[in-house]
Amino acid sequence: MMQTLQISFYRPNKNDPETRIKIPLSSLHISEKLLPSKAKASLEREGIDLNHLSELFAKQGPKGTLIEIETAEERIVISIE
Repeated sequence: MMQTLQISFYRPNKNDPETRIKIPLSSLHISEKLLPSKAKASLEREGIDLNHLSELFAKQGPKGTLIEIETAEERIVISIE
């Protein structure tokens, strides 16, 4: 089964994501070009660079939630499935 990087964006006090993006790890190196601008801006605001993530997953990487970031405006959850 192909592993995917999942990025979920939640509004405050909401359990369902406003936006959910799934990227196959094999395509992570080109994902920055495909990512919606709003999602890219949120990740950049938190200092997350998808190009660096692709280097980390060149080999079999971890599974599950990698990081969860919560601000007053949103919550971002990045995980590997």
